Amino acid sequence: MQNNRRSFIHHCTGLALAGATPWALASSGSYPDKTVRIIVPYPAGGATDNLGRLAGQALQQALGQSFIVDNKGGGGTTIGTRALAQSEPDGYTLGMMDSTFTINPGLLGARLAYDTQKDFTPICQIASAQFVLVTHPSVPVKDLAGFLAKARAEPGTLAYGSAGVGSGPHLAGEQLAQQAGLKVIHIPYKGGGTVISDLLGGQVQFAFATVPTLAEHIKAGKLRALAVTGPQRAPQLPDVPTFTEAKLPGVDIMPLFGLIAPKGIPAAALDKISRALRASIRQGEMQARLRSMGFEPVGSTPAEFAQRIQEEVAKWTEVIRKGGIRPE
Repeated sequence: MQNNRRSFIHHCTGLALAGATPWALASSGSYPDKTVRIIVPYPAGGATDNLGRLAGQALQQALGQSFIVDNKGGGGTTIGTRALAQSEPDGYTLGMMDSTFTINPGLLGARLAYDTQKDFTPICQIASAQFVLVTHPSVPVKDLAGFLAKARAEPGTLAYGSAGVGSGPHLAGEQLAQQAGLKVIHIPYKGGGTVISDLLGGQVQFAFATVPTLAEHIKAGKLRALAVTGPQRAPQLPDVPTFTEAKLPGVDIMPLFGLIAPKGIPAAALDKISRALRASIRQGEMQARLRSMGFEPVGSTPAEFAQRIQEEVAKWTEVIRKGGIRPE
């Protein structure tokens, strides 16, 4: 009789689990029990895509389940991000974000099909990256002070390129102009690669980009580095001062990369993913991989990441408002 009763209980438990919602399963110890999708709002091959794949590998190793990247580029990241917002919050669809996620609210406003701070749950900031200000060697300056003096003496003559209106490099140039009182010309391109080509050819006089993007050109003498963002000098460019050292701490753009989920992800799934990813970033192989790629590992908690996103949205909204920037 006792054995029959146990068999009946096990049978009922099996039926209950079979009919359970994904949210219930994600809240149980079984999460993840199937493949997890990571939406990257870019085509394959860029920094955000690379970091998404790196995060997926780390989570797969830690949690014993497949994490695959789903590239949904277009719309200045809004297509992929909207798809994430509309996904079931069951823990099986996650998404990568970068600084465009925090810039778009100020740039696009009501045109966004989602609310950046209400429709998502931050999981973990994976990394950040330093920007470097560079000039073409034909610009007759040796350091940031010389560049600022020239720009002030000849307003409207120095031009910089970016990957488009509202891109990180564009807003870095706008930050510099606002903080230092400069009048410079912004030339938006369709992508970052063309900017670098024209910068190397002298068609634009200066630009901002991540340190890994420009380090080799700087070391080869094809570009001159004037200053880097961030609290410390970049390991790849130890002789280049920070903007803080140059008395312009307000030029502080540090692109951030992180993992987010649709609002409402089960707390157990959120905790499991966040803990596993933080452990890998802070003390695992992933930390060394990030540094070798030129990124600064972060590994923040969900609360810390949410606070950082809030601060970044407020900052870029104000820069965009003050600069009168409108989307293309």
